[in-house]
Amino acid sequence: MDTHRRDFLRSAALATAPVFIPRKVWGANDRVTYGVIATGGRGRYLNNKFQSLGAQCAALCDVYEPHLEMAVKDSPAAKTYVEYRELLERKDLDAVILAGPDHHHCPMMLESLSAGKDIYAEKPLSKTLDESAKMVSAVRKSKQVVQIGMQRRSAQAIMKAKQLVDDGVLGFVSMVKPQWHWNVSRPLDNSPLPGKIDWTRFLGNAPKRPVTPMRFRRWRYFWDYAGGNMTDQGTHLMDVVQWFMKSGPPKSAVCYGYVGKMEGAEHPDVFSAVFEFEKFMATWTLDYSNSYENGWSITFMGDRGTMILDEKGYRVYAEPWKPENPPTHQEDAPVPVEAHIQNFLDCIKSRKDPNCTVEIAQAAVAGPHLANIALVKGRRMHLGGDMVKVS
Repeated sequence: MDTHRRDFLRSAALATAPVFIPRKVWGANDRVTYGVIATGGRGRYLNNKFQSLGAQCAALCDVYEPHLEMAVKDSPAAKTYVEYRELLERKDLDAVILAGPDHHHCPMMLESLSAGKDIYAEKPLSKTLDESAKMVSAVRKSKQVVQIGMQRRSAQAIMKAKQLVDDGVLGFVSMVKPQWHWNVSRPLDNSPLPGKIDWTRFLGNAPKRPVTPMRFRRWRYFWDYAGGNMTDQGTHLMDVVQWFMKSGPPKSAVCYGYVGKMEGAEHPDVFSAVFEFEKFMATWTLDYSNSYENGWSITFMGDRGTMILDEKGYRVYAEPWKPENPPTHQEDAPVPVEAHIQNFLDCIKSRKDPNCTVEIAQAAVAGPHLANIALVKGRRMHLGGDMVKVS
């Protein structure tokens, strides 16, 4: 078939297809063109990182005018939108970044898939266990590349730490202790918003409420919009736990917590959960009123050694532990988001699975969702094998 006829037939197929068909052949210098849906702090951060890696931002969308105004400064050639569905209608976009509140993750992903867009979506995958299942099913039925923003999956040093666990350096690991500590809790700010907001679009499928500035500013701390720090930070660390331990999600969970200093919040800013796995247990704690060791860490406790993985790197201490003994293995372990984004951009062109698929993300958030249910019900909760049913 000659080149002109092949191009004509391809153009005809594009014109009649119900969804956009992404191009299959990429030149060495071709740039991925994308749009950003939700240009708050995280959305703008990701946009800058994508642009620094050579991708081209052509569209920006947000329901809050000041967010769009700030985003345009970084991407002056991009067209702006308030309605994300209008952005998805564009045929020149290879991909979209989804960086909105958790209650928008599922509907935005499903509609982005229907529009034929590849997706880089912020974690957690979903707001509920049911949504996770719907999203996994939809991605499986599509031909799109979907990367969830759990960037530890692309960090080389963390992969090295996992290899040590795989090699048996720690021996039998009986206990894992993920934790996160930041001294950031303050009463929520409910003063008037300084700019124009489309409140109806912000609410989306959430219960209808009058404009409440603190619900927009700190949406993560309200049940209508998110699962709090349990699904936000918990998803990151529980994913590493399950990845290193080669396990699925936990069988059961108990969880207790309270609002310490974040007056006005519904989600606790101090909590602890215990997760039961088949061959080990994990304790997950978070305190946002204390900054001891300032950040996240995961301690893997084995009968031959202990690994501490945190923002500074990883260290392994052999058994029997003594305070004067130096680490047997040690390395800095930064978690650059650029590597995760680059993996996504590469997969757009290769059509391979990215490092953090929706299946990985579903398993990672299942335990945190279960813990939240246990917190609300005040008792131990068990997770079904389908990662949807609980009892």
